[in-house]
Amino acid sequence: MAEPVRARRLSDHEGQTLQRLVRRGRHDSIRVRRALIIMASASGTPVAAIAQLVAADEDTVRDVIHAFNDRGLPALDPNWAGGRPRRITSDDEDFIVATATTRPEKLGRPFTCWSIRKLASYLADNPIRSVAVGRERLRQYLRAHKISFQRTRTWKESTDPDRDAKLDRIEDVTTCFPQRCFAFDQFGPLSIRPQPGSGWAQQGQPATYTRTHGVRYFHGCYSLGDDQLWGVNRERKSGANTLAALKTIRSARPDGAPIYVILDNLSANKTPAIRLWAAKNKVDLCFTPTSASWANPIEAQFGPLRTFVMSNSDHPNHTVQTRKLQAYLRWRNANARHPDVLAAQRRERARIRSEKQRRWGRPATRAA
Repeated sequence: MAEPVRARRLSDHEGQTLQRLVRRGRHDSIRVRRALIIMASASGTPVAAIAQLVAADEDTVRDVIHAFNDRGLPALDPNWAGGRPRRITSDDEDFIVATATTRPEKLGRPFTCWSIRKLASYLADNPIRSVAVGRERLRQYLRAHKISFQRTRTWKESTDPDRDAKLDRIEDVTTCFPQRCFAFDQFGPLSIRPQPGSGWAQQGQPATYTRTHGVRYFHGCYSLGDDQLWGVNRERKSGANTLAALKTIRSARPDGAPIYVILDNLSANKTPAIRLWAAKNKVDLCFTPTSASWANPIEAQFGPLRTFVMSNSDHPNHTVQTRKLQAYLRWRNANARHPDVLAAQRRERARIRSEKQRRWGRPATRAA
């Protein structure tokens, strides 16, 4: 029997890039959905559960995972086929890249940075190697070579000396004991204010708010074996609240056999009381490495939670917000594997593809 398909282990940069895309959840639906697939698979979520999460066919999920294992983060951008034959050679592309990454002053131009228009003009009039390329195509070439007009960016690298051992442990329990493996994390802060988002509505004025209700934190748990998500809202993150959540997880498997809970390194998650209780009740706490919370399978589940409950909302108080959150969780758990819902979604996508005469969700070309 063939081994289940699973994304390879993520680097810190890859994990944080995917986590950032999933948390924002906007601007580019194709990249967000592929990021969800890769992040969920790398953290041990089965292909069938991922397919329900992103409303896609299981073969599509496997294709994305294989593409990521082969090409890395460039797999977030699908390679659309078609178009006329190339007029610019690979040597021309190399010349474009070399010119774009060279300061204009060194090439005899009296400015400190290139604009697309200035760069295209220089390439067309260059006496050594003339390359006639439109501005939009020039943006695409630069983007293909990962060159963009940007500020300096930084990210955290995990300094955890046990990073590989912790990731090995998470991979082991999610692969060998999926029916007894759970993921726990806190989601928040959840404040009472109009939330930005998107939806069908008439044009209006932007809302203003004053934060007078304080904040809450959603303490959530995801069961990998049966693809169920549940949790409660708390006023703060604390060891007592985490312990209460772990007790509900233990009660989900009352047979007394060991269970495995994946959670991050928050101090409230590893108090002496929690460690003592876990040892007595056969709960194996699998901590993610420092600055690598993307390794927790529940992180991929927070993306839809943010999109369908928090975004584009204006709850009057935390009581209403909690009711809406629990209503969504009940709907999500009841419909996660309903074949009629998936069939209806596939029919609707096929109808729209037929009417529009184009591929589903094909994104517009992004600028460099």
